[in-house]
Amino acid sequence: MSKDSDNLRVKPANMPAGGWGSVGEVAHILFDQRTALKDAPLLARQNKPDGYACVSCAWAKPANPHPFEFCESGAKATAWETTSKRLEPAFFERHTVTELEAWGDHELEDLGRLTVPLRWDAASDKYRPVGWDTAFAEIGAALRAMEREQVVFYSSGRASLETSYMYSLLARMYGNNNLPDSSNMCHESTSVGLQKSIGDGVGTVVLDDFAQTDCIFFFGQNVGVNSPRMLHQLQEARRRGVPIVTFNPLRERGLVSFTNPQSPVEMLTRHETVISTDYLQVKPGGDTAAIMGLCKTVFALDDAAVAAGEPRVLDTVFIMEHTHGFAEFEASVRACEWSAIERESGLTRAALESAGAVYARAGAVLGVYGMGLTQHRNGVQNVEMIVNLLLLRGNIGKPGAGVCPVRGHSNVQGQRTVGITEKPELAPLDKLKEQYGFEPPREKGMNTVEACEAILARKVPAFVGLGGNFLRAVPETVLMEAAWREIPLTVQIATKLNRNHIVHGKASYVLPCLGRIEVDRQAGGEQSVTVEDSTACIHGSRGMAEPAAHTLLSEPAIVAGIAKATLDPNPKLDWDAWVADYGRIREAIAETYPDIFHDFNARMWTPGGFRKPVGAAHRVWKTESGKAQFGVPEALAGDPDLQPRENTLRLFTVRSDGQFNTTIYSRDDRFRGVYGSRMVLFMHRADMATRALAPGDAVTLSCAAEDGVVRRVEGLVLVPYDIPPGTIAGYYPECNPLIPLWHHAKDSKVPAAKAIDVRIERSGQLSGGAQ
Repeated sequence: MSKDSDNLRVKPANMPAGGWGSVGEVAHILFDQRTALKDAPLLARQNKPDGYACVSCAWAKPANPHPFEFCESGAKATAWETTSKRLEPAFFERHTVTELEAWGDHELEDLGRLTVPLRWDAASDKYRPVGWDTAFAEIGAALRAMEREQVVFYSSGRASLETSYMYSLLARMYGNNNLPDSSNMCHESTSVGLQKSIGDGVGTVVLDDFAQTDCIFFFGQNVGVNSPRMLHQLQEARRRGVPIVTFNPLRERGLVSFTNPQSPVEMLTRHETVISTDYLQVKPGGDTAAIMGLCKTVFALDDAAVAAGEPRVLDTVFIMEHTHGFAEFEASVRACEWSAIERESGLTRAALESAGAVYARAGAVLGVYGMGLTQHRNGVQNVEMIVNLLLLRGNIGKPGAGVCPVRGHSNVQGQRTVGITEKPELAPLDKLKEQYGFEPPREKGMNTVEACEAILARKVPAFVGLGGNFLRAVPETVLMEAAWREIPLTVQIATKLNRNHIVHGKASYVLPCLGRIEVDRQAGGEQSVTVEDSTACIHGSRGMAEPAAHTLLSEPAIVAGIAKATLDPNPKLDWDAWVADYGRIREAIAETYPDIFHDFNARMWTPGGFRKPVGAAHRVWKTESGKAQFGVPEALAGDPDLQPRENTLRLFTVRSDGQFNTTIYSRDDRFRGVYGSRMVLFMHRADMATRALAPGDAVTLSCAAEDGVVRRVEGLVLVPYDIPPGTIAGYYPECNPLIPLWHHAKDSKVPAAKAIDVRIERSGQLSGGAQ
């Protein structure tokens, strides 16, 4: 195979999000994945109250949906799952696993759907078919013989509420709370920060708030790629004259302008809606400093109002009645120097004061954010700072206002709701003991970083993965891959082949499952599942496509098969009955979590979903003080442990238009003008010039951490870009080898992928079009 960078082409990119480019992308992937004509109409049922929930992002599903309630990313995800391409056993007879290690992420998944369970054969170095009963029996026998405290049960964030509940029971009945999931790698900073600040680990906003807001502040989230359906709410807000103030290092196309593909007029006239009324390119890691500048502006405006005898800018009634710690926070803001704020944020005082004035004039403000805030050493603090800003003017718990973390995977938030957590205090262990007659483990389990640490220490005897591509998603890639091969048993439940199956343990099984979009026929008839969206609303989802193969099992059936082969029989739990009728699983969930899931089966098809209780949305604060908590930041620096050294740059990772998390649909990123390769590095022209570098140069990055570990990524090609000086950007997961495992958010242990200090060296000049 040729090097990925050999195919690189770079073009100007100034198109809006949506528009004809989006239509073209959808048509291309439907054709490329050979999606059958009979399946193409499935898109019309995506995210509908009587249809299926998108397997891509977790953005909210409206009660009154658009005619086409799907976006480009969602269409790609649907085509990827309903592809006509099949990965039959004959393929594995032609290729050893060692051969497949040279294949890229896109090539592996693009092979199509897995069709039969596979077991790695060490003698031939090939995956060979294995019967379901045999696979379950062998996996169960191995797990029964292992040290149970160290076995890891990982989940990716796409599995349904029903499967997630079963999976958490499997782990706890087996004997541990080792239930890391993809939330540990993205929004665990949200769960920790919001729980501490407002008493709920999820956002307070619902879709209706977008229709009632006066102003939106946007931080570190690329809506055009990661949650494009939100652009409908943003466009409608802009049509009402609502200002949208954006803080993001890169000028992302979805936050610049949008052409609605569902509007014939906009498509014919190529009309663009300007999304951000003010765009501040904050330095990566500079969010606490930027928000501190906004808060400092609010205090200054309040001082001026008091001096002039005008109405207060601060909502003093709200602060007195509903908050705790205001005096300490005020003191920290007033003591903070503008010079430090400017230095750490990379923004001018004038720009921040202008944005702060917009905030102060608005009656109801939404604070929307993504992983650009959470994947930092001070990620939890960043979340607390957004809450601080909102509390100053009572912008939580009233219509049109609130905090809105935008989750990634389609049910990652829901998995935590039904028990996928390594923290025993977040699971109703006493209720589970009463319900199922076993003694749940009380010891804290491993989160993702801790699981990686245990794998590196060769202490994990088995890793069971419910979806995902764990090994590609985590930091410390080189060391992790070496340690991964020493795990005695790896089991992966998946729809497609990925690198986590190719780099495997000493014994390895790949168990192919039905996708959410496929009809799930069980003994009790066709089954449906449920998911939770970013706004804590829970929806039913009904599979509609014919399964990729009759040999596939559903995720609940696979979890049940492993459980029956591994655990002793339990008279209070009939796994087979649950698989026959998922309604029984929902009844069990409702018994475990009655406050959230009462009348679950009756409510699951509620248009727009039914919302789980979020006390802070109603100004009920489940905190230690009984009030919303102002948090005092420890430091303005985004990365207190890796301060910039001489000749270093700050790298942050990004996703492309052609991917969703670790799934790579294509090597193209049309929003940034990059085609044919993902081995690129976005860099300011001035930074190139000071280092005698030029567009098209091939470079090598090395992590600047001085801990004795060599971390390098070679073969990156420089692309000039509008990016804050002193910073560079590269794609995830290609740049993951540069992230030390210990470089994670304090308190939440989310890998700090948005601020990595690196050194750059020139390694060659390519002849391609990266000029």
